[in-house]
Amino acid sequence: MTSFDTSPQLNVWRALLALAVVFVMLATTGWTALRHQRTSTPLQASVTAWEHGRINGHRLPDPDAGPALLTRFFATLTAAQRIDLAQRYSLAVGNMNGAPVELRYRANRIAIDQARKVERKRMHDERLTPDGQQEAGRRMHRLESLMLAERKILAFDPAGGGRVAEVFGNLDKAERVSVVVPGVDTDLLSFQKTARKYTATAGMAESLYHAEREASPSTRTAVIAWADYTAPAGLGIESATATRATEGAVRLNSLVRALPGASAVSLFCHSYGSVVCGLAAHTLPGRVADIAVAGSPGMRVAKASHLRTSAHVWAMRDADDWIEDVPYLELGGLGHGADPMSRAFGARVLGARDAKGHGGYFEPRTESLLNFAEIGIGAYDSVHCADDDEGCRAGLSGSATAGRA
Repeated sequence: MTSFDTSPQLNVWRALLALAVVFVMLATTGWTALRHQRTSTPLQASVTAWEHGRINGHRLPDPDAGPALLTRFFATLTAAQRIDLAQRYSLAVGNMNGAPVELRYRANRIAIDQARKVERKRMHDERLTPDGQQEAGRRMHRLESLMLAERKILAFDPAGGGRVAEVFGNLDKAERVSVVVPGVDTDLLSFQKTARKYTATAGMAESLYHAEREASPSTRTAVIAWADYTAPAGLGIESATATRATEGAVRLNSLVRALPGASAVSLFCHSYGSVVCGLAAHTLPGRVADIAVAGSPGMRVAKASHLRTSAHVWAMRDADDWIEDVPYLELGGLGHGADPMSRAFGARVLGARDAKGHGGYFEPRTESLLNFAEIGIGAYDSVHCADDDEGCRAGLSGSATAGRA
């Protein structure tokens, strides 16, 4: 939701909430039907090819069989066989929960290179408008940057605006895993930024990773920049409803359940990303120790207890964050419910000094980032509560490995 950063847009939110009845009428008369039409994508084609594929004369397992079964399948293969599958079905393997992490990185590098070549051709495709050719060029350069040797791409889908997830640190050996869940206007092109670096998903995750390493150098941590759901584009019906968040919640749950090892997991959910985390909360496994939201428009529940999770629920909001003025209600499917910062909601409220508005929570040296880092390493005793109220630490004790499953 990083694009929601000008106060006039609040009027749009209010108008959308007022038009709840109109939205319901449109939905029931078929206006939304076209939104769900599906066309074949490169990822779907790769998965279909996998479904018809064989190895050593045997059919490959169902790609939706579940991470445990797929992990066992890959464990039976030789290194050469695994590499062969990554080359033949790069997008399928690169997005396959249960496939070895390092193999997914390798498969996605192949898939990204293939997508890069497609965009390079589109740059000179005379059937495209000049704007279309220019966008192809931007996508090609973004894909080239994802192919840098040091980058670890855990998921990639070039369809539409594009989806991507990147890992900072060693996911296989991590004692603590953090997942950054971003908000609207998140896609392939906005995944990373040069200007305002820490408002983009990759910048958020990188900043959090370095802050966790600084807070506890001895703790093995990994941070995932998770832009692997189709986020709403700007303000509109989609961002005021839970449609995209519902789809994202399913994908987030699948990610967490497929993570290697048994390390504790902390979710850091920014803006509309907190709607995703709120909807996913009751489905997530017990290894999720924390759900922390920043600049949240709501989590689709009235109270933290309604999330039905054993995770600690944290909330923060900078004093200059315009989202404080968004109506915290749900009406006719529009809006996202109660304010997670309110006393009645029951979250553990954290300080966020120096965040400087809606997009600044992951800026280095801010209280908000420091709090996220302490949560990420399980050092609950060190978090800074809002307004110097120590209530956010009540009943908690922490260390660098606290909460590890």
